[in-house]
Amino acid sequence: MVIRTDHAPDERELAIITQQLGRAPRGIEAVAATDAAGTPLALRMAPIVDGKPFPTLYWLCSDVLKIEISRVEAVGVIKSLEQRLQEEPDFLERYQQSHRDYVAARWSFMSDAQREQVERLGYREVLTERGVGGISNWQQIRCLHTQYAHHLGSHNVIGAWMDEHYGIDRFV
Repeated sequence: MVIRTDHAPDERELAIITQQLGRAPRGIEAVAATDAAGTPLALRMAPIVDGKPFPTLYWLCSDVLKIEISRVEAVGVIKSLEQRLQEEPDFLERYQQSHRDYVAARWSFMSDAQREQVERLGYREVLTERGVGGISNWQQIRCLHTQYAHHLGSHNVIGAWMDEHYGIDRFV
């Protein structure tokens, strides 16, 4: 069971995240989703980390989900989904709406100080025109992990499709 949250990680969650990532986390603003036991599944990240734009708003941290989604990627699903995007205008529109929602959410989560930093560093265009996972071509899919992290933190058509066709949500 996925529980959408949006809270700063506590010490217990930070320890779990450190173990999941294999290093101390940087740039975490919030835990975006947990399982029923409170284990972090996805994180909401800062727009700028170490002076550079962080490529994604939502970051998948669950070891189990990373493995299962890697299995889905390994069977060539990205290519078949991209073909479907070309053949089905409605699916393409819903996918592009996921990107628009993502961009709007990323901007809305920023504080005034963060927006000023983004502007000062010249990253406004990057953070308002690039979608899920930092992708610029919204007719392609770069990574199912970032799509699913967005799905956990908000909603994403590709993440919903993975739940429907591969039962990814059963691993939560």
